[in-house]
Amino acid sequence: MAAKILCVAGARPNFMKIAPLLAAFREAKNFEARLVHTGQHYDEKLSKIFFEELAIPRPHVQLEVGSGSHAQQTAEIMRRFEAVLEDEQPQAVLVVGDVNSTIACALVAAKYRLRESFQSSVGERTRPFVIHVEAGLRSHDNDMPEEINRKLVDAISDFLFISDPIGVELLAKENISDPARVHFVGNVMIDTLLGAKEKAAQSTIRDEFGIKDRAYGVVTLHRPSNVDNAENLRGILETLDQVASQVQLVFPVHPRTKSKLAAMGMTFEESRWKLVEPCGYIDFLDLTANAAVVLTDSGGIQEETTVLGVPCITLRENTERPCTITHGTNTLTGTDPAAIFAAVKLALEGRVPKRIPPLWDGKSAERIRDILDAVFA
Repeated sequence: MAAKILCVAGARPNFMKIAPLLAAFREAKNFEARLVHTGQHYDEKLSKIFFEELAIPRPHVQLEVGSGSHAQQTAEIMRRFEAVLEDEQPQAVLVVGDVNSTIACALVAAKYRLRESFQSSVGERTRPFVIHVEAGLRSHDNDMPEEINRKLVDAISDFLFISDPIGVELLAKENISDPARVHFVGNVMIDTLLGAKEKAAQSTIRDEFGIKDRAYGVVTLHRPSNVDNAENLRGILETLDQVASQVQLVFPVHPRTKSKLAAMGMTFEESRWKLVEPCGYIDFLDLTANAAVVLTDSGGIQEETTVLGVPCITLRENTERPCTITHGTNTLTGTDPAAIFAAVKLALEGRVPKRIPPLWDGKSAERIRDILDAVFA
């Protein structure tokens, strides 16, 4: 009988990670993979369009949780997901990344008792396996909600699939080192990127924005530490406005950031800035791939720019993806103007080395599938 795996997605970064996994499971006869969409991100540009562009099948289950505080959202996902486990009786629950959907569904699955036990390579199981894809990431900043989610999910997961080589070392420091449990497999988000590059090259987004034949930079800002405090956000944008005097900046404005800008009454010089609505994955990939520089506080964009060979400047004090610095194109500047200007200068002069981390080759989902195939065989 095929092993039933519930694959959980809820926020924009999850969709790019879950797409290659679902495709890999479909190619194997030993799995029945079912998609659960929690609805943590419900804006069409941040959710629906990614299913269409990445050919993700229609979710088998939609929890439709929506927004709320961390506690409210996590609790509501847990409450609704428990009923899904009761109906589905899966042998495994696979979660990706570090959002509230990730910790909520992992925690419920870790405590859930199945009506019938099943056999696996590690013996008889009465609970579904908890599988964490993109395990072992650490920013070492507990003020970041995602850091708490990462630590907790890794602690309760039965299988941890690592994307950054340093993850094995970091997990070992937390006494998670069983080689049957911890596997460095590469980055599933890169599977999606490499599979979409050809389609992205056909995008007309740069024509629509009027920037196809000119140099430009891309800005993304959404992290609470940068956008929730009006003084912090204003300071960042004033610094970036000076960057925009050198190269026009295209700014797809996240819904969270948009509401803050409206409340602040910020204005932007059109000759320097192009503020646009959030892009779909394919359009944003083309936009990023052809940028002279990307300035961001996102985690996933650090990875994407590394593989695309585009200089990335991360407007944070820390990163949970250090290989994008040691093996990629990323520079960590925080919000210090001098550091940002220096990094921009190097980027515009073409003096940023282009390197790609090991196993970021588009085959990570296949590795995960093959390891799990041995577990359930």
